[in-house]
Amino acid sequence: MTDNSIKENCNINDDFKYILYAIVFSLVFILGLIFNMVTLYIFSFTLKQRNETTIYMLNLAVSDTLFVLSLPFRIFYFINKHWPFADMLCKISVALFYTNMYSSILFLTCICADRFLAIVYPFASRSLRTKRKAIIASCVIWLFVLSGSFSIGFQLDTSGNNNNTTTPNNTSVKCFEKYSSDQWKSKLSKVVVFMEVVGFVIPVMINLFCSIRIVRILRNPSTAKHEGQLNKTKVLRMIVVHLLVFCLCFIPYNVNLVFYALVRSKTIKNCGVETVVKIFYPIAFCIAVTNCCFDPIIYYFTSETFQNTIKRKSYAAQSSIKHGDGTETESVSKSIRQKLFNESSL
Repeated sequence: MTDNSIKENCNINDDFKYILYAIVFSLVFILGLIFNMVTLYIFSFTLKQRNETTIYMLNLAVSDTLFVLSLPFRIFYFINKHWPFADMLCKISVALFYTNMYSSILFLTCICADRFLAIVYPFASRSLRTKRKAIIASCVIWLFVLSGSFSIGFQLDTSGNNNNTTTPNNTSVKCFEKYSSDQWKSKLSKVVVFMEVVGFVIPVMINLFCSIRIVRILRNPSTAKHEGQLNKTKVLRMIVVHLLVFCLCFIPYNVNLVFYALVRSKTIKNCGVETVVKIFYPIAFCIAVTNCCFDPIIYYFTSETFQNTIKRKSYAAQSSIKHGDGTETESVSKSIRQKLFNESSL
């Protein structure tokens, strides 16, 4: 949701957002589609054994793919500054963004919490860390996120006078922007506050708590001796990658969204604050969208099963190219299968 309005006392020009959105969304569409289609293929057809973590990752990849497939509509709009499609499609496109962002946050939180239970309470958590309960948790997340996101998307009035710009030769229909202050005061600000608290603030606290506890456990000399330095390094690397992606993609947008809602609902009337918030909004939005490309990085560093699948496919492809008779390919495949048998997945 962007705003391009010119006010009497606060003249804000954020037209740079159109070219910025078009470029960033195009890159995210290409990279995100490739990465997530590969991810879905691996999770759906290659992995023979699934655990709780891979269930959360599969749902995360589905969410990313759905949003990526909606990006061409946004790209078309921000290039042409006109929405020729159905009003319903505009609402769905808005809803898919929030569905993707908050489902990503919650599924990443589930991955972090699952890792926390596995490391800090390895025996006591066995009854909690089951595939059945992971599926139930995923269904609850989808229900919550879809209800909240579509409440935001479908409460937006994209067909009112504020959203149509008429010129002598053309009528430009708007989408994703120019929502009235009345909408923010009556509906949107309340939904945003609820989604921010439940879908962002609480998950951030859970991620930080779990990560800090894991680091403390791993710093314990007896734990390090038992687990081994190599495994300790892997877990710490997972935590760093997870927190970097989480903080980079979601914190700037969600913090700015709170101020954006306050500005749009006229709770904050300071022109300086309004200018900073509205100018930064497109930048934060683009950063948030890139999570579709970064999530596969988390899959790679979080799941050894995912890593081994990528390595196996890569080795097999390289060997097939170098040795047409297939003898070396078979040898490499047997070696990797033996390695997979000996390694354990987190």
